[in-house]
Amino acid sequence: MKKTSYILAATMMAVSGTAFGAFDNGDWLAEVKTGVDMVSAPIIAERTVDAAPGALGLEVYQTVDAVDTTDTQMYIPTTKYVRMGGGLNLGFATDSAMFDGAEYDASGSYTVQLGLGWNLSSYVRTELDFQMAEFKFSDLDDKFATYHTVGGMLYFDFARRYVQMGDITHRRTFVPFMGLGAAFGQYEFAGANGADGFVIAAPRAVLGFNVMFNDLIGLDIYYQYQMMIGRGFGWDVRAGGVDNISNIMAAFRVNF
Repeated sequence: MKKTSYILAATMMAVSGTAFGAFDNGDWLAEVKTGVDMVSAPIIAERTVDAAPGALGLEVYQTVDAVDTTDTQMYIPTTKYVRMGGGLNLGFATDSAMFDGAEYDASGSYTVQLGLGWNLSSYVRTELDFQMAEFKFSDLDDKFATYHTVGGMLYFDFARRYVQMGDITHRRTFVPFMGLGAAFGQYEFAGANGADGFVIAAPRAVLGFNVMFNDLIGLDIYYQYQMMIGRGFGWDVRAGGVDNISNIMAAFRVNF
């Protein structure tokens, strides 16, 4: 009986050893390592595991390392904003006005802007705006021009404005952007024979960046280009043609 017990025990130990050997060399160690990683991930910053692996999982469950948190703050996304600001005309990047057969560069000119925008997504927004500009020209002290336009723009942000991380939304404090659109309005070159009348700004293009001071208020700094179509640029000029206008702008953006 004792001999039979020894044989049975040896057999069980052999079987058990074979089983443990299989786990040591394969699935068992892998499962243990995965479990340790999952448990230690919230504690050890260098070791994170996706809650749902793959591209779909990254969209549904934002992982800890999917965004640079040094450039984000907690945020409640808004749907609308207003923008108010102005800027200076870049004379070297603006076509010269014609008067009495001579060309005169824009000098000391400025633009003011008022806009209403909608955030369509974390990357895209659209805006309606009104702009008024006054042009002055070098060596033409008694000559000036104004234009008033109403336009529409579609803006594309180069970085996600807000990022969902679990139940908390974070906003980015620095976001570069570009915009494309068009506007229409009227020139008025004060004085006799001025190129007054209807004009179209198409395209209107913008390139700049936004800095948020808090959840509601930020500052946009950007370059704006407009190609004016439909009127001459100056005095004693033919109707029609194309003229290029460039401005450097700054505007406060208030979200609501």
